[in-house]
Amino acid sequence: MSDENDEDAERAALNARLEKLNAALRKVDEEQAAEAAPPPERKGFTRAMRVGLNAFSEFVGAVLVSALIGWQVDKWLGTAPWLLVVMLGLGVAAGFWNVYRVAKPKGPGED
Repeated sequence: MSDENDEDAERAALNARLEKLNAALRKVDEEQAAEAAPPPERKGFTRAMRVGLNAFSEFVGAVLVSALIGWQVDKWLGTAPWLLVVMLGLGVAAGFWNVYRVAKPKGPGED
């Protein structure tokens, strides 16, 4: 009978140590999960940067392409700098139109 009491006491002590170890491991796991969690995303900022860079590239692209076309046609026809000036003006207008198109508010279902 004494052996049974000793075994029960040992089991109880072992169970208590196992519960304590499990609690400590859970605490460590929670701490590691908190450290490993990525920082919250700034979705509004990244979307605004994407739209802004897109608008900038649309504007610069339209101006550069139209200026290059005007310059090359001026070289071929010998009308320098008139077609360059005209095409540059059209490129600026197209660039502003592209910026407006990119930045205008979108309706539901559009993205």
